[in-house]
Amino acid sequence: MTPEEIERAVEAGMPQTVEDLKRLVAIPSVAFPGHSEAPVLEAAALVERLLRAAGLPHVRQIPVEGSFPAVFAEAPAPDGAPTVLLYAHYDVQPSGDLALWRTPPFEPTTVDGAVYGRGVADDKSGVIMHVAALRAFGGRFPVGVKVIVEGQEEYAGERLEDFVAANPELLRADAMVIADVGNPEVGDPALTTSLRGMAAFTIEVRTLAEALHSGAFGGAAPDALAALMRMLSAMHDDNGVVRVPGLEPGAFPGEALAEEEFRALAGVLDGVSLVGDGSLADRLWASYAITVTGLDVPTVSGAINAVQAVARARVTIRIPASGSSRQALDDVMAFLEKVAPWGVKVSFGDFVTGSGFQIEPGGPAMNAAERALERAFGRPPRQVGQGGSIPLVAALARQFPQAEILLYGAEDDGASIHAPNERLVLEELRRTIVTEALFLADYGGWHGAS
Repeated sequence: MTPEEIERAVEAGMPQTVEDLKRLVAIPSVAFPGHSEAPVLEAAALVERLLRAAGLPHVRQIPVEGSFPAVFAEAPAPDGAPTVLLYAHYDVQPSGDLALWRTPPFEPTTVDGAVYGRGVADDKSGVIMHVAALRAFGGRFPVGVKVIVEGQEEYAGERLEDFVAANPELLRADAMVIADVGNPEVGDPALTTSLRGMAAFTIEVRTLAEALHSGAFGGAAPDALAALMRMLSAMHDDNGVVRVPGLEPGAFPGEALAEEEFRALAGVLDGVSLVGDGSLADRLWASYAITVTGLDVPTVSGAINAVQAVARARVTIRIPASGSSRQALDDVMAFLEKVAPWGVKVSFGDFVTGSGFQIEPGGPAMNAAERALERAFGRPPRQVGQGGSIPLVAALARQFPQAEILLYGAEDDGASIHAPNERLVLEELRRTIVTEALFLADYGGWHGAS
């Protein structure tokens, strides 16, 4: 197929594509504990049907230990052609506070060229992008195709990592497309070349056998909450720069959004400064970030006049692609123990780590993807990083070191993923479908000419 034929096929298929997207988004496939399993399995069944209808001859659900089934599909490669693995996930985040949604989260609604609903961007757009791009070829694919769509990425993505390690031949491919990212802005094409790693832990501080009356004991009895606050605040200087030894800032070769755009996107209040040092790209994609994501302390409404005996916090570290998650975890815990005041008792637990990832540019798959993005969007793509972590990518890179891994998708930074009023711009979806179909044709042609 010529590029023009591909573009016409995608355009002609858009009504069906939007219908498929809405059918999938309407299923509340939340794979978190406490939610019904039936909708998750319903979503898996629909994905299976969609992939079969896209022309893939072999489609099936595969059990994943401790998780929901993955949907796997494949088509053999034409003689001499490479094989491409396409990844997405069909599970979604919980909807959260329904009062904050302008439209029902599981009733996909079109407003001004965008569809609103939970999971419409993250990551059911990725599922539909693969389906629609493959459908454009009418069952005659220019490359070998493998598709893996998992069902519990949002809650327990590490379970697919174990599956990858146990089934290497099933997923082996020359190039892999991870459709769980997107562009900085609508119409601004990008390839994600860097993913931060992450580490997280819970810290507990104890000072007393039990809480004490603040009038009778306050002023002499050591307050666990006061100690914990001092320790947590010590991890940054007055400008918000991480000051833990070993967690040095890095440099990113590309550019992020302009500061005004970032402030608007993040909803930073007027008069409030950004934190950190270096360029925005350096801070967001190439340097360490430490965030206190939760505290176990008395609530304001339930407060009593007491000196606290124990306080806990959940701490998350984002780690540049070149850094070690395990080493960063050790560095931060050692620092917190060092700055702990008054001889308080400190313990750590509930550890989580995930590796980052850095793409080496210049491979044939990446070159083909750049050409496809430029044609689909009408402007050259740029390279960006992602502050979020996708541990599966690092697992694939370890298992298949010769494969090229590409990250692009129909999301954008304004899509409100994981938040109320998640949305997907349909024109952005169309352009990424065209991108993927053009990439598959170009990459298959490159291999055949070599």
